[in-house]
Parts: sequence; C-alpha cells; structure tokens
Amino acid sequence: MRTLACAGVLAASLTLAACGGSGDAIPVTQAVRDAQTLKAVPIDPTPSPTPNPGLLGGLLGGVLGIVGGLTCGLTSLTCHVIQGAGPQGQSAGTPANALAGYHPSDLQSAYDLPSSSAGVGETIGIAVANDDPSLEADLAVYRKTFGLPTCTTANGCFKKIENGAVSPDQGWGQEASIDVQMASAICPQCKIVVVEAPAATDTALLAAAKVAVANGATVVSDSYSLAESASEDDAAYAIGVPFVFGAGDSGAGAQWPAASSHVIAVGGTSLHRDTSARGWSETVWSGSGGGCSKYVAKPAWQHDGGCANRTANDISAYADPNPGVAVYDSYLSQKPGWRTYGGTSVAAPIVAGAIALAGNGRTALLDASFIYAHTGALNPITSGKTGTCGTYLCGAADGYSAPAGNGSPRGIGAL
Repeated sequence: MRTLACAGVLAASLTLAACGGSGDAIPVTQAVRDAQTLKAVPIDPTPSPTPNPGLLGGLLGGVLGIVGGLTCGLTSLTCHVIQGAGPQGQSAGTPANALAGYHPSDLQSAYDLPSSSAGVGETIGIAVANDDPSLEADLAVYRKTFGLPTCTTANGCFKKIENGAVSPDQGWGQEASIDVQMASAICPQCKIVVVEAPAATDTALLAAAKVAVANGATVVSDSYSLAESASEDDAAYAIGVPFVFGAGDSGAGAQWPAASSHVIAVGGTSLHRDTSARGWSETVWSGSGGGCSKYVAKPAWQHDGGCANRTANDISAYADPNPGVAVYDSYLSQKPGWRTYGGTSVAAPIVAGAIALAGNGRTALLDASFIYAHTGALNPITSGKTGTCGTYLCGAADGYSAPAGNGSPRGIGAL
C-alpha cells in the first residue's frame, strides 16, 4: 500500500489546494517548462467566454510551471488541485454565457461526440478518496446551468457509495466535482456511480474502483498518480471494464497506475478555437505526464521503438488550465461556487465519457489495444512538448507520442 499524488489539476494561477486539507489555496513556487460538427444534447449553445490573452502573459499560453514532489505530509495523499485561468467563486445563479472555462458544448464540439443520442444504459464509475457531502447538489447546479438532463439519486441516475468510514475532504471534493461534471458534460445520458475510499492509498482506491464495477459501472475513471515502483501489481488493474487513468500533471515521465498495461492512460492537451474544418486546434499540454515505464512489460499491441517497456499514454484529451473547464463546487472554505480547472483529472473523465458513448465497456476496451487498431478515428496531435528529451517520449510526433498517445477522440470510432 502506498500513498498517492492524485493527477489532479494544475493551474495558471499557480496556487495549490492539497487533497486532504481544508481546500484553501496555498501559494507555491513553480519553474516554467517549455511549453467538427457538434451533435449536442440540448444545452445552452452559447460558447464559453474567450480567455484574455493578456492575463498573466496569456496565462502562460498553456506553458505553465510544473510542481514536483508535492505532499500533504508523510502519510496523506497530495492532489494537484490548482485553479484554472478563469474567475473563481462565481455564484450558482451565474448564467452559462457568463461562466469562464470550457462548457459541455465546447467539449462535445471539439471531440465531435454524439452526446444527445448515445450513452443510455451505460454507467461511468468514479473512484475518489474521502467524502464530498455537496457532490450531488453541486452536480445538479452544473447540469441545470448547461441544460443537461437531471441526474439524481431519486431518479436512479446518480449513486454515491461510501466504501468504509470516510471523512469530508475539500481537496478530494474538488477532484470528485471535476470527475462527475466532466463525465456529465460528455455523456449526459449516462448514469454515474461514485465510490468513496476511506483512505488515499492505491489499495483503497483500487478497491473502490472494483466496487463501482460491482454496482454497474461499464467504465471507470480515476485521476491519481504515484511514482513508479518495483512493487507494482500490473494484473490487479484488470477489473473487467475499461479502466481510465489520468497520466499526471508533472510533465514528462511515466506514472503509476497510468503505466499499467491493463488501463487506458490519458495524456493532456491544449485546445483553441480556429478556422479549420474541425473548428479547433489541439497540441500537447506542457504539464501532461507520459513516458517509458521502468517496470511494466511492453504489451503486444504497442509497437513504438524508443521504449522497451510499456509506454504511457494511449490517448489524450483537454487538460490545459488556460482557460480550463467550468466546474461548480460549493464545498470549499475559500471562493466556493463556479471555478475553472485543468489537469489530467479533466482529461480522464472526458475519455471515460466517450467510451461510455461508444458502448464498448464490457467488450473491446479491457485494455488499450482497440485504440491502437483504430488510430484513424482520432485527432492527430503533432505539436507541443512536455520536456526537452528531443524524442516522441516527451514531445508530439507524426503518429504516436508518449504525452498525447495516438491522439484525441474524433467521435467514438476508436473507442
């Protein structure tokens, strides 16, 4: 059993709120690194406000500092819950067209997802540590604001399970809010089951994921990471449904459990509107994890030549905190309400939601092999980097790269 660093959310505001704490922002010093057609569910079609390019130098324009070695003490998990670029603490009644950060319509557009017509009968599982007592109420605000169908305990759409004695936790509450709201944004017709682990350890969170499967989850999303260790149990992460993991937010390098050969490892990208046929450009986000595993053998379906072992990642999605995504979280002591977030904690539930839309949960995606066989149905990511190694292990490439995997979802053909 090891304590974890959750692959939470880096922010252009350069403040940190640790999982396991009060949720108050703690200033940190960071070193700067290098830098379709919408099939919408009936939601507010007004696009999110355009981020101000002059703010903090364009909020580093997606080139942001990376925090390394963060801890919440010697025995508690640290998550990278850091604010995005937009204003923090907007009230619950703020209209959608005044909310900073990307909205469901933006994400559905960027990934050409059939969100209005698919996902019925699918359940997205979310595993988190500790409890957010406002999670369901906050989800209701999010879904109402963006015109998504209600998802409550009463109508059978939402379920929250305490898998042991859990304590309220504002840091992990932010993680849970991001997860359930991004899953909702991508698959509004899906059910959601959240399982709260009693401790922020790999053992407890893996057990929570398995409880989610036992309660009907057809795909599970998780967003935490650990430094790799020789003690890794790769086989334990075969849970019978697709298991999606954020790659981490500390730049180049493989993290565990994203490096498991039994999970779908999700890297992070930056998204910007443009005049292309797609309407968006997408590059590697400088904070994305991903690289060559030290311990996990290379699976038969992976063929990159620069890493003899398993290479993370397999796929990627939006994670840049500039501008970030809009999330509603009232369970905070500082600036509760509408906030913006980034990080692979955003990317992982986006991909999990897309898998649910595809309906392949119990068949094709028990590992990432299906994705590698259908790369033509992904958006190629050919620019951006997470480090200075000079190879595809820390920079985008034509075809596969570690930070972006095989690309980002373009519809659901690769899922």
